[in-house]
Order: sequence, then C-alpha cells, then structure tokens
Amino acid sequence: MSDVLPLGPESLTWKYFGDWRSLLLAPWAGSMQNMHPELGAGVAEHSRFFEERWERLFRSLYPIGGVVYDGPRAAETARTVRGYHDTIKGVDRTGRPYHALNPGTFYWAHATFFVLTMHVAEYFGGGLTEAQRRQLFDEHVRWYALYGVSMKPVPATWEDFQAYWSHMCAEVLEDNEPTRQVLDLGAVTRPPALRLLPVPVWDVARIPLARLTLWMTVGMYPQAVRDRLGYDWTPRDERRLRALGQLVNRGMRFVPHERRFHPRARAGWRRESGRLPLGAPTVHSPLRNLPPADERHLPQHYMPGD
Repeated sequence: MSDVLPLGPESLTWKYFGDWRSLLLAPWAGSMQNMHPELGAGVAEHSRFFEERWERLFRSLYPIGGVVYDGPRAAETARTVRGYHDTIKGVDRTGRPYHALNPGTFYWAHATFFVLTMHVAEYFGGGLTEAQRRQLFDEHVRWYALYGVSMKPVPATWEDFQAYWSHMCAEVLEDNEPTRQVLDLGAVTRPPALRLLPVPVWDVARIPLARLTLWMTVGMYPQAVRDRLGYDWTPRDERRLRALGQLVNRGMRFVPHERRFHPRARAGWRRESGRLPLGAPTVHSPLRNLPPADERHLPQHYMPGD
C-alpha cells in the first residue's frame, strides 16, 4: 500500500465524488450496499443508522471522502476507515457468518461508491464518455488499493467490472429489512441544512420530497434490482429523470467551484491550489454529527481526531 499514489485533482474522482450532488444518491448507495447479504447483516446488528440517519450520513462523509481527498494522508485515512470494520462480524438470522472485512463484502461497498461517482456524472454532471468511464474504473482500483486489503475481488478490467456488477445485481443481492428501512423515507426527520424551517412546514414538505427521492433512487437502479424490489420504471420516467439531471447540472454552474464540495473535499482542493498549507490540520465533522455519547467509545465509530 505504501507505493500506491493517492488520487489528486487531475482525477475525475476528485471532480465528482465529493460534490454535494452525490447526496442525491445517498438512498441509492445505502440500499445497494445493504442488499449485499453480509453487509446488510452487519448494518442490522451493528449500526444505529436508522436512529440517526442524518448524523450518520454526514459524519461518514469526512473519513470516506478523506481516502480520496486527503493527499499525502489518504493512506492513513484509509487504514483508519478499515479499522472501523474490524469488530463488525457475527452470524445473521439464517445462520450465515459475516464479517465487514471479508474481501468480497468490503469491495462491494467500494464498488457502490465507484458507481455512485459515475451516476453523479452521468445523471447530474453532464455525462461521461466511454474513455472517462474507463478512467474512473482505473481510479477506483487505485483508490481501493489504499485500504491495504485483498485485491482479489477487484475486477481486472472495465469490462470485467460490468460483468461483476451485473452478476451481483442479478444473483447475489437480496431484498432485506435494512434495505427497506433505507427506502422508507416518509418519516425522515428534518435535515440539518433546513433546521430553521418550521417543523410543521417540514412535515408537509417531506412527503413529496420522499416520493421524489425514492423515484430518483429507483431510476438509478439496474433493472435486476428493480425487479428484485418490485419497482416499475418506464421510458417516460427515464426521460424525466434525465431532464431533471440536466436542470440540476445547469443550476450547479452558478455555484462557486469550492462551494460545490463537501468540507473534506473542499479542503483538498484548497491545499492543491495553495489556499491552505500542505500541513493544515485535517478537516473533521462538527460535533453535531457525533454518535450518542454512550457509544462514542465503540471502535466502529468515526470520531473527530481519529
């Protein structure tokens, strides 16, 4: 791992992964990850995600994003992220053993981040050429190598990855309770960015917002996953989703470049441009995103300063 160069601002991954538009795919990523039998079991038995959705989501952006944007510190960040998974193991309800660091399980989570990056570009970022998809594939291999785990599950080529993805979606992923909980968006609490919005207004707005988010999520699923979960998708739906993505992309052009990115990613761009010194302290999650006080000692939790 020591000889793996971290990704930099010349990469397409830097351009898209830390973009705020990626949050539009959060339910997609969470549900795709949880459909993996071992990963879903780990979430069901070890995670408080469903009790603190927003906090868990926003604090996770910092270390996960750091593996891409931390520059010389990226390998150290990757080791830390890997360490959060050491104790996530057990036996699921059907008697199947699982461990978050089993090579195929750990890689599946990373594969969803890679495909998320492509979806951000394809749906909300103006699209990708075939050469750019291949570039993103090569970058995701380099990104994954920073974790220092087995590379055995990683497909050798972009074509191999497409076959892997199709196989996983059609033959391995399953409909389970953690996936359905991710997709149950109707009762999601008010997000931190809307904390000044009166609760009664949020209670009215959350229903159409939940429907829109679920619709977008279904649109980005492979057909095999839609079939497994029982969702329909029409050519008209696809045209509408593409049109919505174009509107989002056009609107984002009015946002200053740095403001398009999550704080950890923004810090990476600032270091590379010289607006932050190379040795500037790592940007960490604000305290409002921390896990409950009685759980902060648990090894699976990211804490500022890790």
